[in-house]
Amino acid sequence: MSLLEEYYNSREEENRLLSQHGQVEYLTTMKYIHECISHLSTPKVLEVGAGTGRYSIALAREGYSVTAVELVQHNLDILRSKLDGTEPLTAIRGDALDLSAFQDRSFDLTMLLGPMYHLYTLKDKLQALSEAVRVTRPGGYILVAYCMNEPTIIQYVFLSGHLDEVTNTLLTEDWHCKSEPKEIFELVRTEDIALLNSRFPLDRVKLVATDGAAHYISGFIDEMDQHTFSKWMEYHFATCERQDLIGASNHTLDILKVREGQ
Repeated sequence: MSLLEEYYNSREEENRLLSQHGQVEYLTTMKYIHECISHLSTPKVLEVGAGTGRYSIALAREGYSVTAVELVQHNLDILRSKLDGTEPLTAIRGDALDLSAFQDRSFDLTMLLGPMYHLYTLKDKLQALSEAVRVTRPGGYILVAYCMNEPTIIQYVFLSGHLDEVTNTLLTEDWHCKSEPKEIFELVRTEDIALLNSRFPLDRVKLVATDGAAHYISGFIDEMDQHTFSKWMEYHFATCERQDLIGASNHTLDILKVREGQ
């Protein structure tokens, strides 16, 4: 069993987006998914790294044709257990690095909302993006989620008191976290994302801070009444595309369009 499987087998990934502060990421991601496909009559959606199906199932229940690919069997079992058989959703076990089960240009929207969290080499990241580009039609969209470096420096290294533990082993001189499979999560900066995109016929539509400040004040957000939370979401949506704030968000969403004529 891999370290990644051990991690997800022991955690309630299903609950991560259900807290009120977790809803910020979920609602933001869904907002931009709909922006990409709502103008299409019968879009075909692929989610690679679908986890327990939070996004795939929601989209299928809205009537979209969805294919969900998940590497971790535990997550895939949970996803399948939530289906009642009426959803236009196909769920299979698979790897972001090998989408050979799908033909070229098969999907209008391809989502990698988890794989880049757990790919540690440039080679693997480029392979995952290459496969996403291959299976997405020209003019279609690719959505890629990332975990950002600076929130971990602020929250884990300083606020949680791990400075001495990580200084000599997990941090570069310019305060970039080093990642290996045993750390589970790969952390990036905006320039790292731009380097990946530069290798492919992709145009960025937007780079969005999907949770913004939500994790910094998660306890406070979880205690908000519905009126205050709705105002928080208004504020968040008004600021989540501000590029001066992107790197401080725990999670970002890169919205890319495959160039026509490719």
